[in-house]
Amino acid sequence: MAHLLHIDSSIQGERSVSRRLSARAAAAWRAAHPEGTVTYRDLGANPLPHLDAAGGAARAVPPEQHTPEQAASWARTLEVVNEVKAADTVLLGLPVYNYGAPSSVKSWVDHLIAPGHSVDHETMAGLLGGREFIVLASRGGGYGEGTPREGWDHAEQWLPHGVSLTGLEPRFVTAELTLAHVNPAMAELIPLADASLATAERVIDELWVPARV
Repeated sequence: MAHLLHIDSSIQGERSVSRRLSARAAAAWRAAHPEGTVTYRDLGANPLPHLDAAGGAARAVPPEQHTPEQAASWARTLEVVNEVKAADTVLLGLPVYNYGAPSSVKSWVDHLIAPGHSVDHETMAGLLGGREFIVLASRGGGYGEGTPREGWDHAEQWLPHGVSLTGLEPRFVTAELTLAHVNPAMAELIPLADASLATAERVIDELWVPARV
């Protein structure tokens, strides 16, 4: 039976474009997999604790030698890794905050790097490859080629490298200029924002549509 892991990270609630896109993708996945099951994690509402000294040490100390603090952090790490292992498809809603990924996503990635569970101890090969990883990204501005802030979107640049040890390979579906409707200084960019959102929605709607022969 197919299984979906659906993750949101925005702190914007109903105003969030990344949540809107990830919800649309989850609905499309469920329509294509009516017998499938879903696990949902909301990093915006319930962020994982960032790794501290105990969490870092837990990765270098055998579990039977863990302190209570190390054991608690390691248990969270295994929960995160096992959620991905159980999924055929992972959806991640990824907004851009201050030109980077939300810190909650960084924490999720840090927990995901687990020697012996997501990364092979000896070969360093990733153990989570072979599953779909769809990233529903949103960004308030435009950072494409030729724009004044070209290259300032460090969320999309970073994530593939951040998860590379695990074997996960993200595919991005992105809507940009999402602040155009709320920032008067960007009002002239509303048509471009609407077109970007429409394109992202069209791509989502076609993700699990059987290929026409």
